[in-house]
Amino acid sequence: MQLSWFNYLGGGLLFAALAWCLTGCVPASIPAPEDSGELVVVTRNSPTTYYLNAKSEAVGFEHDLIVQFAAEQGWKVRFVLVETLPKLFEIMEKGQAHLAAAGLSSSEDRRKSLRFGPVYGQVKEWVVCRQGRTLPRTPADLSGLRLEVVAQSGYVESLNLLKRRYPGLAWVEMNVPNSEELMERVDLGLSDCAVANSDSFDIARNFHPTLARTFALGDSQPQAWLVGQSMGTGFARKLMDYFQGSGNNGELARLRERYFGHVQRLLDADVLGVLEKRGTLLPTLAPSFYRAQEETDMDWRLLAAVAYQESQWDAQAVSSTGVRGIMMLTEDTADQLGVKNRLDPLESILGGARYINALMLALPLQITDPDRIWMALAAYNIGMGHLQDARALAQKLGRNPNTWKDMKEVLPQLSHAKVASGLKNGYARGGEARAFVENVRIYYDILAKYEKPYRGFPGAL
Repeated sequence: MQLSWFNYLGGGLLFAALAWCLTGCVPASIPAPEDSGELVVVTRNSPTTYYLNAKSEAVGFEHDLIVQFAAEQGWKVRFVLVETLPKLFEIMEKGQAHLAAAGLSSSEDRRKSLRFGPVYGQVKEWVVCRQGRTLPRTPADLSGLRLEVVAQSGYVESLNLLKRRYPGLAWVEMNVPNSEELMERVDLGLSDCAVANSDSFDIARNFHPTLARTFALGDSQPQAWLVGQSMGTGFARKLMDYFQGSGNNGELARLRERYFGHVQRLLDADVLGVLEKRGTLLPTLAPSFYRAQEETDMDWRLLAAVAYQESQWDAQAVSSTGVRGIMMLTEDTADQLGVKNRLDPLESILGGARYINALMLALPLQITDPDRIWMALAAYNIGMGHLQDARALAQKLGRNPNTWKDMKEVLPQLSHAKVASGLKNGYARGGEARAFVENVRIYYDILAKYEKPYRGFPGAL
């Protein structure tokens, strides 16, 4: 199985055509992609834009959009990574990249001097502070607090607008790649507050549960790619056609679901629980998860995420329905998998991993990763028969039974009496299966951030 992080693979997005390098690889000038067959894109490392997963594959919402756009034109892609927004704007000003794709806001003021492509999203800009103190509710409440913001970001423009109404408003511009670093500084007590957009906050909250968003700087801001000033009208038309097409065929929505569709589920207590237990229970259990990865090729952190959702890593867990052990296997499933003692952590983990693997193999080939793993996990929760009922129902409703984006909307209907009466396998708690999968996705994100991948032999971490 090929599973990527935070965890998501870009499926059939022609990763083989992707080449990336650091800023030093940028030439003094570049030809148009129509002439060279290569699209040069400047971006920055961020969980909302571009990052390398556990297999050292480039992924990310912006990354996948760019690769899809280039593939439609028959171009290769070369990503240029920068550490700060000032460097990004410098590269664009010098004509050393065709596009900048870095979660940039395309505000009205910015569009007066910069050239942006079509809007592909909307985000709110939030002031984020640490819980445990009196939180600011208005800009006036920030007086005396250290407020940090990414240098030359759209947030600075928003703060300048607020400063007209609140002359005492002050902030510090930081030359860091993204607001995630600033939110981590807030969590560590190195600053009082930071500014971040809604996508960044939703992701960061699952790693830093003490963070709280307080008030928005203003209305939602549009997001778009920054286009090089030398790019012609033909290139602009290609961008328009791509975003119009990806909006119409649902691809843009599918990518948003892949990277952001699960990040708002967990309560603070859930996040604190997994963060605490990864330091107490997980070290003892990790070798068993490594063993399961060696056998099934599933990322040990994904298996650990499933185990945490099932039992909070309690090897002696027993439910009122008869399932038990760290992977909460039924007696029948355990017998089929050769698990003699469900309360033995290694046996249970190996059994659970084999079961997930078998469910994945039972799904139709047209279901690709990461949707394949999420559907297999839904079947792990409610059974393959009920999942197949949901897939048939999705098709009947005109939804795509091969994408998790559509299936997560259909699954809760399995518990509706009128719907369940017409299903082959009858009633099922589909909403519970959806919640199970979405929680596992977040736990996996957390573990992938803090736990190293297993390389397949002792001492390789």
